[in-house]
Amino acid sequence: MAEQTTSIRSQCPYCGVGCGLDLQPPAKKGEAVRRDADGTPMWTARGDRQHPSSLGQVCIKGATVGETLSRGRLDQPLGRTSLDDDFQPISWDEALERISSQIKTSLESKGPDSIAMYGSGQFHTEDYYLAQKLLKGALGTNNFDANSRLCMSSAVAGYTRSLGSDGPPCSYEDLDHCTVAFLIGTNTAECHPVLFQRLLKRKKRHPGSVTIVVIDPRQTDTAKAADIHLAVAPGSDLALLHGIAHLVMRENGQDPTFIDNCTDNYDSFFDVVARWTPRRVALFCGIPEKRLREVAQLFHRREKVLSLWSMGVNQRREGTAVVGGIINLHLLTGQIGKEGAGPFSLTGQPNAMGGREAGGLSHLLPGYRQVTNPEHRAEVEQTWGFPKGKISPNPGLTAWQQVEAMERGELDLWWVAATNPLVSMPDLERVKTAMKRCPLVVVSEAYTDSETSHYAHLLLPAAQWSEKSGTMTNSERRVTYCPAFRNPHRESRADWEVFAEIGRRLGFEKQFTYDSAAEVYAEFTALTKKRLCDVSGLSHDVLAKEGPQQWPFPQDSSPSQETKRLYTNQKFSTANGRARFCTDQPLGLAEPPCDTYPLVLTIGRYLGQWHTMTRTAKVKRLTTMHPEPLLEIHPKDADQFAVQHGELAAISSRRGQLTARVLVTDKIRKGTVFLPMHWGFTQTHACEVNALMHDHACPISKQPELKASAVIVAPAVSVIKPIEQHGNRLDILRRMIIPALR
Repeated sequence: MAEQTTSIRSQCPYCGVGCGLDLQPPAKKGEAVRRDADGTPMWTARGDRQHPSSLGQVCIKGATVGETLSRGRLDQPLGRTSLDDDFQPISWDEALERISSQIKTSLESKGPDSIAMYGSGQFHTEDYYLAQKLLKGALGTNNFDANSRLCMSSAVAGYTRSLGSDGPPCSYEDLDHCTVAFLIGTNTAECHPVLFQRLLKRKKRHPGSVTIVVIDPRQTDTAKAADIHLAVAPGSDLALLHGIAHLVMRENGQDPTFIDNCTDNYDSFFDVVARWTPRRVALFCGIPEKRLREVAQLFHRREKVLSLWSMGVNQRREGTAVVGGIINLHLLTGQIGKEGAGPFSLTGQPNAMGGREAGGLSHLLPGYRQVTNPEHRAEVEQTWGFPKGKISPNPGLTAWQQVEAMERGELDLWWVAATNPLVSMPDLERVKTAMKRCPLVVVSEAYTDSETSHYAHLLLPAAQWSEKSGTMTNSERRVTYCPAFRNPHRESRADWEVFAEIGRRLGFEKQFTYDSAAEVYAEFTALTKKRLCDVSGLSHDVLAKEGPQQWPFPQDSSPSQETKRLYTNQKFSTANGRARFCTDQPLGLAEPPCDTYPLVLTIGRYLGQWHTMTRTAKVKRLTTMHPEPLLEIHPKDADQFAVQHGELAAISSRRGQLTARVLVTDKIRKGTVFLPMHWGFTQTHACEVNALMHDHACPISKQPELKASAVIVAPAVSVIKPIEQHGNRLDILRRMIIPALR
């Protein structure tokens, strides 16, 4: 295609807020051409004032995304037989033939479950959808999982258990109407900054209109703005929620009419929370009882409570249970399906919602269907043109289960696309060892030097956002059309096109012949008809003409910018239409501190970075905001373990050891330390914090507890480098890739 010369509207490719971007071409008549640090003509971004989700606001990452589009890109397919070999340039035909041949061999020798794919919320919905059709349909394995498993699967499971289906019931407009913003397990100021600024601006314009409550062991930038900050002990969230419910019921703050007409299991829930008295909860959480009562009063007065959460809740052994605890409070007080109220999960990835709609987890099918449901399988098989029984009735391997399968030698092919698990997975050394056991690791990636690329046999250059057309759905269920406005970089191809080509090479010509991403999207939307996430009335044309639209959007819907909420009729997606109270007992941390490892390490993100640094490390303005990772530690802990501000400390867990510079601060709870998760082994200040984290996961959502691990700290004698940086090993690894590039 010819490069666009006019401004383009799209969605930001970073976080789940899904801000609208107004993208400006590199040159305007009479003006100098804007260029990036490599001298490449560069598009620039600003907030799109017409986008209803962000209203023209954008954070620094979105504002600088144009600087990341060309630098450090993968030019062409690269292949090698062994991880000890140099990569060599190969053709797309050679690369695709190697993948399809391996698939055929594996199907004959071990069966379909010897193949797995690990995808990403960076996908467009079209990419997600065809990956499901390829694996779950053509190959007959449900071994597709995404980094949403590490991000949002506890929210998915929690919504489904309590309300009958995934799908956040709230909208961003509720930030303008709530009287209480209850933020738990989310550093919204740094991780979803545009939403947080929206809340702060309202509070500044109308003092007293909203009370902000923050639950977090750290005094984050989010907590600094709170009216009430509860610095709870890590792992005590569910006990806190039960304690709030206990006090609500003690003060008759519940909504008996809503409970009687719209919910089940209340009596069992009552029995559970009755035992979580204020004194017991205060001791368990390590907070003053008085503060607990202050928060509970906000709920039992039946204020408009909007609960917001993210990774601090989801990435837990009891993540699903905590989500259920949050929803319990809204069922107890009838605060759901109403303006300014409800349980609202904030997604991490820009299209995590779209991925869930497309069936992008190992237990899902498109349209919020379940692989275990025979009717759901039959509906999808018929649409896809596969015989009955083609889709397996068994949930596939989750992200971590795929790693375990590689350890056991059960996977012949692991295909990683648009994500970087060698930074984001737990217990990283174990992941690296597992990957070495897999005969064929394929990585589809836009950039050259990701950590995961160093452990691949095949590298496929992926067309990224800006180079392919498709859709994304943000946290408030709003779908945005993202047009291609740049030519694909060198030999890059869209992920959906690659999946379709593999399908055709495997003999499924009829099922995988598409002329455009718009055609793929049309097939997907038809599968959502009459489902909760119904987008059967949407198309690329409608979205391009009318702008972003919120679902549900069934056929014959009229485009509108009006806010949509779920469950306004108080009918839920369960078999009997009633929501269900959950009755989980608090368990605490999967790996609590002990004499050997007396501190709890929690991890998170910095404002200027996102997940891994594959994209953001290319922007000087972002790297200068946070030049290196810092270990936050309370002054008393610093004294006890003899570490000093500004010096290096060694941080050790049962799985490994690393070093980081110390930041002594009273803004973190005693007994807890914090590190950011961004710096993988390709970075100068490598700090592979996830190498310290354990693999224990929520038994329901299968989401790992990435927010807490037992550690000890001590003064560092020298910098502890990742194994890839020993000697000149990293340079050698890079030379295996870089000589084949431009």
